Amino acid sequence: MKKLIYLLALLLFLQCTLTIENCMSQWQPEVRLTNNAAVSLTNLYTNGRNIASSGDTVHVVWHDTRDGASPEIYYKRSLDGGITWGADTRITNNIYYSSNPSVAVSGSNVYIVWEDDRDGISGVYEIYFNHSTNGGTTWGTDTRLTNDPTMSQWACVSASGSVVNVVWSDNRNGAQYEVYYKRSSDGGITWGPDTRFTSVQGGSWSASVSSSGSVVHVSWLDGRNGHNDMYYKRSTDSGINWGADIQLTNDTILRYNPSMSVSGLNVHVLFLDSRDHDPGPYEIYYKHSADGGITWGADTRLTTHYKSSALHSAIASSGSNVHVVWDDQRNSATNYEIYYRGSTNGGTTWGTETRLTFDSSYSMYPFISASGTTVHCIWSDFRNGNWEIYYKRNPTGNPIGITNISTGIPPSFSLSQNYPNPFNPTTVIRFTIPVRSLHPDVSGDGYAQRGVGMVTLKVFDIAGREVQTLVNESLAPGTYKTSFDGSKLNSGVYFYKLSTEGFTNVKKMLFVK
Repeated sequence: MKKLIYLLALLLFLQCTLTIENCMSQWQPEVRLTNNAAVSLTNLYTNGRNIASSGDTVHVVWHDTRDGASPEIYYKRSLDGGITWGADTRITNNIYYSSNPSVAVSGSNVYIVWEDDRDGISGVYEIYFNHSTNGGTTWGTDTRLTNDPTMSQWACVSASGSVVNVVWSDNRNGAQYEVYYKRSSDGGITWGPDTRFTSVQGGSWSASVSSSGSVVHVSWLDGRNGHNDMYYKRSTDSGINWGADIQLTNDTILRYNPSMSVSGLNVHVLFLDSRDHDPGPYEIYYKHSADGGITWGADTRLTTHYKSSALHSAIASSGSNVHVVWDDQRNSATNYEIYYRGSTNGGTTWGTETRLTFDSSYSMYPFISASGTTVHCIWSDFRNGNWEIYYKRNPTGNPIGITNISTGIPPSFSLSQNYPNPFNPTTVIRFTIPVRSLHPDVSGDGYAQRGVGMVTLKVFDIAGREVQTLVNESLAPGTYKTSFDGSKLNSGVYFYKLSTEGFTNVKKMLFVK
């Protein structure tokens, strides 16, 4: 009987190992986040991001016309990983057009940028900024980041520690758009000058920015060669100095709506591409750098659906996990649905597509984020007769990188000091799980060993707020290690806590940028 139990356990382990993409497709029912008769829309451009998450806190932004004919910027958060949600918070309050927000989080700081025409001619936008220093509980005043008589649009924000990076497109120098950049080194209190990234015939637009530690990455669409190509550049000193432009694509076809995500040295770029059906419809393409943007791999086609053009796509990454969402109309010529696809090995291979929405109206403009073991997705949906914001979560869709480095049975629990310490931006944490007890085997012919059940390893800031869940699963006896990436956090002291039945231990670590 004991052999049968071990055999069943082994088969279960192999099934979980071989079907990891099944774990990534356990999406829960969608939740309606807005409920009013007006228009509630996520960003119409994928270079910005409408959702950001850190630990169990999820932040969502959108624009909404509930207060009048012109949209205002709204914010909503969840403190329990998307299970329950707080009230809507109105960020802007004016009679003008505030739209297409982008959000980023770094520790307890939450940053929002958007385009706004409050300063001049209707329909001529400037870039505005607001931030919260307490995780979205309260907000500061709006800050105007641009000041020119022409259009400043399509803003995107990222943050690493106290450095906040903003990119946008601007036509102050002529009829065509160019990419501009601006930084704050003190969490958005003061700002440096506008930096013009491009000056090319044909224009540059749809810039996306991501950061990890002191390395800042920017990608955009560029028409300097007479067609839409993807370009990229980076800074290794938090945006003070910048390297040369790198051309990521080179052909004559159309491209649209790029987005980017960074996790450590891995830089992921996503874009719509018509090379397979020129001049359309668009398919989803992906490109990856494993060395921080120095070199780039080949283009990878993620969708294959002739006559089902994608309109909007977004990407997020966490460790070796990469998550992609998009909308397409493969099921109806007049209806878009939301689809998802994921990779657990840094974009080398990809799981099957998962359809996230099933309704008879438009589901469009999705965005995605991942923290802990959970993947979060939001989008705009017309099923209620007007545009509303919807949300869906997969609590097991972001497998945490835990490695069993020894199957030998340790004599006791232990939690080792992280190494290196201090660290920047990643560190490794080791711990051991012993046998909890010996209990009579059901066959009566001996005793069976078992593990300790559910194990959690969590990181907290100095105020006791949870930053990230590194482990949350049932573990067999053994020695384990997992890594922690603090690139999106402020420098300072953090604590990591191992908890399971009959054992709790806490240790301190220091993150220094």
